[in-house]
Amino acid sequence: MKTALVVGLAVVAQAVANTLLSKGMKVIASMPSFSDGLSPVMLAYALKSPFIWAGIVLLIVFFACFLSAVSWADLSLVLPVTALGYILNVFTGNYFLDEPVSPAHWLGSVFIVLGVFLVSLSGARKDKSERPLPPESGKPGPGRIAC
Repeated sequence: MKTALVVGLAVVAQAVANTLLSKGMKVIASMPSFSDGLSPVMLAYALKSPFIWAGIVLLIVFFACFLSAVSWADLSLVLPVTALGYILNVFTGNYFLDEPVSPAHWLGSVFIVLGVFLVSLSGARKDKSERPLPPESGKPGPGRIAC
């Protein structure tokens, strides 16, 4: 339950962050003086954008949640589940940024969801916080090195 909550927060934070960053950069790139591409002046405008700063903060939230989740759950579970962010990114790009999304793109997103579902059903899930720690003793045991 703890893993699902933290990874869920990470997925939502990442999708919202990507949407905000995209919105902020599209606003800046639409300015006539910045149509040529990245420049130091464009970077200065980006650093003044509340969309960019909100996106950066949410990516930090994502990273903190991701680090927490992989500290106690298997990477082979956490990473595929974060792929749900792809579907949220497609949705938020379509809904909030008016980006066109073809039926093939939606179908690909459905395949990602099915893959995540299959991974979550697998028996690979092991919560590291529930694993017993090896006994502490002064003597080296199997697989332990004496220092």
